[in-house]
Amino acid sequence: MVEEARLVKIVGAGNASSQPALLDEYSHDMSFVNPVKPAYVVKPGGAADVEKIVKLAIRTNTPLVPVSSGPPHFRGDTVPGIGGAIVVDLSGMKKIIRVDRKNRVAMCEPGVTFGELIPAVTRAGLRLNMPLMPRKTKSVVGSMLEREPVIMPKYHWDIADPLACVEIIFGTGDMFRTGAAAGPGTIEEQWATGGSQKEAAGPGQVSLYRIIGGAQGTMGIVTWASFRCELLPGIERPFMVGSYGIEKLFDFIHWIIRLRLVNECFVLNNANLAAMMAKKWPGDYHAIKDSLPPYILLYNVAGYEYLAEERVEYQVKDVNDVARRIGMEPAGAIGSVSAVDLLKAVKQPSAEPYWKLRARGSCQDVFFVTVYDRLPGLLAAMHDLADEAGYPASDMGIYLQPIVQGSNCHVEFNLFYDPSNPGDVARVRKLYEDAVEKLESKGAFFSRPYGETANQVISRDAATVDALKRVKSIFDPNNIMNPGKLCF
Repeated sequence: MVEEARLVKIVGAGNASSQPALLDEYSHDMSFVNPVKPAYVVKPGGAADVEKIVKLAIRTNTPLVPVSSGPPHFRGDTVPGIGGAIVVDLSGMKKIIRVDRKNRVAMCEPGVTFGELIPAVTRAGLRLNMPLMPRKTKSVVGSMLEREPVIMPKYHWDIADPLACVEIIFGTGDMFRTGAAAGPGTIEEQWATGGSQKEAAGPGQVSLYRIIGGAQGTMGIVTWASFRCELLPGIERPFMVGSYGIEKLFDFIHWIIRLRLVNECFVLNNANLAAMMAKKWPGDYHAIKDSLPPYILLYNVAGYEYLAEERVEYQVKDVNDVARRIGMEPAGAIGSVSAVDLLKAVKQPSAEPYWKLRARGSCQDVFFVTVYDRLPGLLAAMHDLADEAGYPASDMGIYLQPIVQGSNCHVEFNLFYDPSNPGDVARVRKLYEDAVEKLESKGAFFSRPYGETANQVISRDAATVDALKRVKSIFDPNNIMNPGKLCF
């Protein structure tokens, strides 16, 4: 067992604690994962502290649980899987290391949130390809490592985008840099010769970012990451399309992404859009929701520094040509929501309270990846499961995000519930567990399984489990990195 004095020696007084109230905060989150209290919480000041903590954990065989985002947490990945763990809270590592407009790349430590990084990249004439209205406390690095879907599929070339390079302390205690950051030379020497740490693949033939992404901290602790940014548009023309079904809507989406005509492009159902845009509860929520069709697409046409107006004009015309052919009617507003207001909202983190908590106080997400052809069947299956569980399907949020150049789709069901109502909690928990099993049997690909369902998903493929355990034995041979998560 690690002595607190040894941790204090590494991180300094006030940055290592075993206070019961603090430990209790880290022992649970808003997921259904069983609470487990850690032994200590430490807050390193930089990569050198992290390296010392990992090496101490190796010597004492102490589990480590990395955390970069602030509360609330939702997926169980930051709750210790076993007792006696040290939570390594990286939220105090706030350095924005570099913003490089020429190469469209930014680099920061894991404690930097979207609200802190957005102004920095904006000043450089850049913008982030970011997830849909993340909470204010969400770490940018944490989001990228979790492969959360981003709202501009046009710039999403690989499932890990926009993540580029990382510096990681593996479970062996070794510091390693992935992709272009691996060398030759130090990071500063690479900058001096024009390097930008933008290429994710490598070093050599080994693309370690694929091992780190979605690993939930089971391989090591990332101390900084770089990620691709996009130019800040000079002109934007957002539009919305309402629909009572998704078949024609996704036919339209397929073409406008394939022809590279739009930046932001995603679909929400009326429950989610109302939750995001309501300012007063419950009046605004119900008024907005009742004014909307079941599904709403937002897409955005943008112009940049050169010939911006001409570019936007011809792209809007091309999109309208596709819309007429398919039978869609783009508009500047639908119901009581304008496209301009929605676009403005999704360029920033969510206002408080976090939009997923506004309806009932808590939310359980069911999300997976699929192809367009399977969408109708999977949506119908989820509605049937909700009806069987006694959960009103009309209250369920739905978010559909085309990813990887529109070649497939992130599907997310948001199950809002009252955490103080035991019946509500039990109903949503069972619906969540049933949904994962039923949807997986119908072809849903749970590429980022969390909590108690992770082992259920991964264990269906024995070869994958064997491969993952072999990789784990290389990068974390003592099994100190977040044990109990995934199949470890």
